[in-house]
Amino acid sequence: MTTHATSYLVDAIAHMPARGKLILYDVSWEEYEQLLEELRDRALRVSYFRGRLEIMSPTSRHERPKDLLLQLVTLLAIETDLTLETAGSTTFKDEQLQMGAEPDTCFYVENAEQIIGKEEINLMTDPPPDIVVEIDIWSESVGKMEFYAAIGVPEFWRYRKSRLYIYHLSEEGYVEAPASRAFPLLTAEALTRFLEQNKSAGQSATLRAFREWLRAAR
Repeated sequence: MTTHATSYLVDAIAHMPARGKLILYDVSWEEYEQLLEELRDRALRVSYFRGRLEIMSPTSRHERPKDLLLQLVTLLAIETDLTLETAGSTTFKDEQLQMGAEPDTCFYVENAEQIIGKEEINLMTDPPPDIVVEIDIWSESVGKMEFYAAIGVPEFWRYRKSRLYIYHLSEEGYVEAPASRAFPLLTAEALTRFLEQNKSAGQSATLRAFREWLRAAR
């Protein structure tokens, strides 16, 4: 992919419709990094898996569950006096693995103190997130699980078909679990319930209900 071709691709991406997705093959690591730089200020999700490049344009249907999960976790941290740092859709990449991905959002809990104030997170020197979140509305995140496991992300949350799944990292890879390690009060069933409530009651009412549930559960 030449510089001219990259510029042409960036222009095509600018006209992507909502729910749009581009998949390219035989993309080199250098081309992937160049494209990341070109797309730095775009609201897109870019993933790379050994030559396969995927670019997705998220929708409100995709963003709302992510935003609610972020608010739920933030509220829980405040209520329980936990140190929490969120890193949003930070690009995590590893040239040796020839993989890279941008989670829909991610959280630092155990390692939160290590990234406070950091403008850039580098996996060569910084820990991976304690939790990554993927919202599977129009695309599958299963392929990203190998990357998150390889860089040592302890916990993976996946929202798919109106259900929240929690996975813990083991020696065999990710295994489904009923509750979060980082936030033991949070079960997959409870998170699913509040995500569904948000669809009809809205964010404010759902957050109030979550706060009441949280205080009762403690």
